[in-house]
Amino acid sequence: MTENEMNKVEQVIPEKPDYEKELISIVRSQDSDDVIRDRLADYHENDIADILDDLTVTERKKLYRILGVDAVSEVFTYLDDVGTYIEELDAEKAADIIESMDADDAVDILDELEEDKSEEIFHLMNDEAQHDIDLIHSYSEDEIGSKMTTNFIVIDRGATVRQAMKELVSQAAENDNIMTLYVVNDDRTFYGAIDLKDLISAREYANLEDLIATFYPYVYAEESISECIEELKDYSEDSIPVLDNGKRIIGVITAQDIVEVVDEEMGEDYAKLAGLTAEEDLKEPLLESMKKRIPWLIILLGLGLVVSTVVGMFEKVVAELTIVICFQSLILDMAGNVGTQSLAVTIRVLMDENLSGKQKLYLVGKEMRIGLANGLLLGLLSFVFIGLYVMIAKHGTPGFSFAVSGCIGIALVTAMVISSFTGTIIPMFFHKIKVDPAVASGPLITTINDLVAVVTYYGLTWILLIQMLGF
Repeated sequence: MTENEMNKVEQVIPEKPDYEKELISIVRSQDSDDVIRDRLADYHENDIADILDDLTVTERKKLYRILGVDAVSEVFTYLDDVGTYIEELDAEKAADIIESMDADDAVDILDELEEDKSEEIFHLMNDEAQHDIDLIHSYSEDEIGSKMTTNFIVIDRGATVRQAMKELVSQAAENDNIMTLYVVNDDRTFYGAIDLKDLISAREYANLEDLIATFYPYVYAEESISECIEELKDYSEDSIPVLDNGKRIIGVITAQDIVEVVDEEMGEDYAKLAGLTAEEDLKEPLLESMKKRIPWLIILLGLGLVVSTVVGMFEKVVAELTIVICFQSLILDMAGNVGTQSLAVTIRVLMDENLSGKQKLYLVGKEMRIGLANGLLLGLLSFVFIGLYVMIAKHGTPGFSFAVSGCIGIALVTAMVISSFTGTIIPMFFHKIKVDPAVASGPLITTINDLVAVVTYYGLTWILLIQMLGF
């Protein structure tokens, strides 16, 4: 072991302080409000949000009073179940807190509340906050405009560097997304963007036009999230402007918004792959969870009956060679596993909208080659070990034992190749006809692969073992 490696072994990562314990102690202390406020100012809002559940209602209300409306609104943006805490407040206090938030966060909170409570709070908010919330609500959930915030800085195209700096300082009091400044024409249409550091470092006599990136990326509010999310991720900007159809800037998508959207998309895809119509949460009522699960279960029940019917067609095979029933689950499970792997790869690749037909054919071929290679390896292992198992545990003759294991090995190879094909081609088909492949593919492919595996296994058993070898 080298000296560097020995030093690494000896090093111990320092233990992080217990912020949660410290914060609770501060809130419960008998210090004055000013002292508590000053001490809390040293902590991040997310850490303060983490302790709310450990405080009593009285202690939370004490904390809200000490922090003030603006600070509480920042804390609430880090909560997942903020509606629970809003319900503890009177409507006027709740309205003050929510209207201090970014419009997109305010929309999320109001949507969590009961309709009557939400409307009461909304009507107590100021006109500007109501306008921003109505604007975001005007877009459907699958449009990028529903995820934007109205928190951004706007500079007139004809301004000087000095005027731009003055405008920045003026607007920064209400808008904290200041890393990128957006420039508009006289008719308020989007013209370009200025990086904050470029404006700060610019000489006062410099031409503002020279600082503007006129080909800065943007999206239209009515674009679907699924179509533009990859583009937004690729740019890796702190924020990207959202325009209306008249090319006027009405909001921005921040990096945090993009992370949340991607997380939501992944959650939805996971739910769809599991055969759910939507995501579930821990507190969801029984009937709501049932409604999300039952549609695909009914469809799969019908398809399962088809699989059972097909199995029934091979009753004579099972009656004449009962040992084959022992290894049915092996073939079905492996076919399902391979199909699911190909499905996951295909859906991920299909997220690239620029995929050519040639690339899609290559993907199908590649997945089938992988299925064949894995099938040959597993088929060979099955031939050896299942043959030995039948010969030793079931007292079969060597010829019979390895004939059975050989049939299982061939069935395994065939089922894995076909499952790789179906796991790739089915999501491609749904993608082609504009149906979300994650919705239709997951449960469907599992059942289709069961059908393929059953037909392959019992069909080969009948042909090879009964018809050809006469067992």
